Amino acid sequence: MKSAIVVPNNQYSSKWILIKMDIMNLASGLIANKLGVDQSTISGALNGLVGDGDQFDLGNLVGNLQSGDLGDIAASWLGDGENAAISTDQIQNLMGGDKISAAAAQLGTSEGSLLESLQEALPQLVDQSSSGGSLLDSVGGIGGLASMAKKFL
Repeated sequence: MKSAIVVPNNQYSSKWILIKMDIMNLASGLIANKLGVDQSTISGALNGLVGDGDQFDLGNLVGNLQSGDLGDIAASWLGDGENAAISTDQIQNLMGGDKISAAAAQLGTSEGSLLESLQEALPQLVDQSSSGGSLLDSVGGIGGLASMAKKFL
């Protein structure tokens, strides 16, 4: 029996893929600039940090922020006002020390440098990908993207 890959054929599939690529490019660019490494190197490390290792998942990151003690921080990033700060300790606890260590090793940088880069990049990334940003406005923000993604499952 052969397995098949089902690709949805509707107006949202191409838009969803392009938005996801834009978000990954934005994230890679923000962190690459801060660390001084090549942007293409960042993608694999980001997939491991903000996803399941194979796929970048910004919605999962926001969900983890909201379900933990960092809901106020997530709300500020998603809203149109000023972004609340997040500490490097909070990022390490959120993502896990083992993932931070692995990503830092993969990027050839220290854990501290990576955490500082994430501290600067994550608020911008979520902000620019949500209601006040520009990347996801066309699908209703992260919630709209999540709803759209459910249609493909």
